[in-house]
Amino acid sequence: MSEFKTTAPRVIRELAEHREPVLITSHGKAKAVIQDIDSYERTQETLALLSMLTRTDKDVREGETRPLKDAFSSVRDRVKK
Repeated sequence: MSEFKTTAPRVIRELAEHREPVLITSHGKAKAVIQDIDSYERTQETLALLSMLTRTDKDVREGETRPLKDAFSSVRDRVKK
């Protein structure tokens, strides 16, 4: 942590250049990870997509599906409102 405090500007520049996350340690133990904002946003988008896929898979396994025609009709009805 103390090293990061003194080298933060350099570390942040390197994050932008290399797009590699940086592990922050304290007393030899991992405490945090920092990453550039573009990588963070891509990670968040990926997690959101994985979450949707997981929910979709669960719905399919539980039989909670409906014909595509009905699904699109429902969406159109909501858009009209």
